[in-house]
Amino acid sequence: MQNSSTAAATPSLGRRLICIVYEAFLMTAVAMFATALFLLVTQNRKGPLYQHGLKAYLFLVMAAYFIHFWTDSGHTLAMKTWRIKVVKPGYPRLPYSTAALRYLLAWGWFLPALAVCYVFHITGKAEVSGTIALGVIAWALTAFLDKDRQFLHDHLAGTRLIALPKPVKGDKPALA
Repeated sequence: MQNSSTAAATPSLGRRLICIVYEAFLMTAVAMFATALFLLVTQNRKGPLYQHGLKAYLFLVMAAYFIHFWTDSGHTLAMKTWRIKVVKPGYPRLPYSTAALRYLLAWGWFLPALAVCYVFHITGKAEVSGTIALGVIAWALTAFLDKDRQFLHDHLAGTRLIALPKPVKGDKPALA
């Protein structure tokens, strides 16, 4: 079955950004649980190897979360709530390789700002937060460079965010 996403509407920029904020809250909970598990397994050791290991572990946990949901249903819980789905035109489901590429490219929301902080030795919480906020705004504005208003990472990965229709009120599932 082919995906007919080419004619689907792109969600508004505001809707997509609110979805990202909701996703950040969900990812905070996932990261907290994963960190607790990591600290339990490593017996809360504090050496540099463990600190770098924790960062790599959280990167992989988040990758597993996003890649699983994008390839399974096409949306995470936050995306489902805001009726947004990620698709690759011509595919019934998002391929794993495309989902992994999209995950890596989506780090463009933060990595350039973090690199600026590193290069210019920006360490204060307010300054780092401001730099990241500017990076997020800059990345969000990339949607205006695409004719379909897709973010840069979607354009580069060959994916699209589409708006799903509101469910019909009388269309309730039967109780078993």
